[in-house]
Amino acid sequence: MSNDVSAQADAAEGGQLRASTLELFFDLVFVFTITQLTHAFSEHPGWLELGRVALMFGPIWWMYSGYVFLTNEVAPSSTVRRSWLLVGMLGFFIVALAVPEAFTGSGLAFGIGYFVVNTVHTGLFYSNGGRSASSAILRIAPLNLLSAGLVLAGGLVHGWPRYLIWGAALVVQIVTPYLVDTGGFVIRASHFAERHGLVIIVALGESVVAVGAALTGAEIGVGLVTTVALGLGLAYVLWWAYFGFDDERGELALEALPRTARVRPAVLAYGYAMYPLLIGIVVTAAGIRLTVAHGHGPSNWPAAWSLSGGIALFFLGQALFRMALGLPRAWTRLAAVPVVLAIAPIGIAWAGWAQLAVLLVAAFSAVVADDYIGLRSGESSIYASPATTLLRVVRRDG
Repeated sequence: MSNDVSAQADAAEGGQLRASTLELFFDLVFVFTITQLTHAFSEHPGWLELGRVALMFGPIWWMYSGYVFLTNEVAPSSTVRRSWLLVGMLGFFIVALAVPEAFTGSGLAFGIGYFVVNTVHTGLFYSNGGRSASSAILRIAPLNLLSAGLVLAGGLVHGWPRYLIWGAALVVQIVTPYLVDTGGFVIRASHFAERHGLVIIVALGESVVAVGAALTGAEIGVGLVTTVALGLGLAYVLWWAYFGFDDERGELALEALPRTARVRPAVLAYGYAMYPLLIGIVVTAAGIRLTVAHGHGPSNWPAAWSLSGGIALFFLGQALFRMALGLPRAWTRLAAVPVVLAIAPIGIAWAGWAQLAVLLVAAFSAVVADDYIGLRSGESSIYASPATTLLRVVRRDG
């Protein structure tokens, strides 16, 4: 009953309860950055490129989450609002185009695109948000402007100073919620959770795109189809890991909090925790692409570690997500991290497809075991799953 009352109050204030089609369009433009980051990492897999991906994705993700806060408060219900959102989309598109060469030749374009994204966000929030939201954005705007200025300044220099300056921009964003009062923002849980869930879905689609891109022109045979099936299966397990229970539980946990107490948990769960989770998707997609490219032979270390390391980052991010919202069994996801990392040598010693197969079984088992524990304790989900069937069999035989 309390959730219904809260939803009615949100609707009465004009807040969005579900994502609009324009926001879905916006998300597709944003996820182009995921595609570009995956491509960049696939071209030069290694620790250096992983660090570059992390430095680029940090500011990008901060502002994407900021736009979720924006449209959560300011529905794109007028021509002016929609027009400015399109300008913001253009900024994200410029950033995405600049990603592959951001540390060499297109850093300035990256910085300019990001500055546009930041400026549009602040302007729309201040001019169209409610009184409390407008006041809140004024408190956070100086630090947002500082981080955008650092990203722009980093684009003007070359070499190691760019790493330092962009790293400083990321640090500013990480500490911002702890330096200013974030009270005044209103989190409408249904819309907020849905927007972030949609990004995860589209980002997981990048894993499918990665498989297809790696197979362009390849001769279709039994071995190829088997490897593709394994890659698609792994992408499905990641989808199930989040959407089987946590998507729904996250929304309910956020909805259950007093409206004035939702901002900090929302930032921790959907901002900080999803940062490694989404980087995990990027790295996993690159790992699948590299593994498929190696055919039936052994993988190299970058491909093997990308595949296992990406899944590990995803599970780590999901564990942090659960901790931030007080969801049960974060430990099961943390326990899966060393297991999937230990599978990497199989790709080197045997074959990439073998690593994919073992990784699929291990990740699938970890998710099923977690679901089984949850269902045994009385938890429920809108999705039927193999774990549900297993539980019914156990109860029937017991």
